[in-house]
Amino acid sequence: MKTQQIIAELRRKNEMSQDEFAAKLFVTRQAVSRWENGETVPNTDTLKLMSKVFGVSINTILGQPRNTICQVCGMPLDDEGNYSKETDGSINDKYCKWCYVDGVHAYTNMEDVISEVIKHQNWGTPEQMQEFLRKQLAGLEYWQK
Repeated sequence: MKTQQIIAELRRKNEMSQDEFAAKLFVTRQAVSRWENGETVPNTDTLKLMSKVFGVSINTILGQPRNTICQVCGMPLDDEGNYSKETDGSINDKYCKWCYVDGVHAYTNMEDVISEVIKHQNWGTPEQMQEFLRKQLAGLEYWQK
């Protein structure tokens, strides 16, 4: 789906007129109309604000694939509420809301993440799960720093 269609769909899903949406974004109704007609695209600051208003990631608004995973724990991320948020309320689409809280990483030690994940899983032995998770997490951006 194209960005213009996504913006229009999200606006309608949130039961907002173009005028109401424009007011929330501090732009004109004509700007919203141009985005929805594909004449222009919102700037970066406006995309951040849209992300807050709609509660979705900027990637979602831009039509990027949604099959992202938390770069700390490996959990799949989606627009159903498990993305983390920055201190300004914008969506951070790299981390889940449990690994990145109010702009701060909750974990600095991979073993702590593994222990937490194992509490919520029940496959294999704890040793098998630990070995699997160590390999998986080692490939994530956060742990490669």
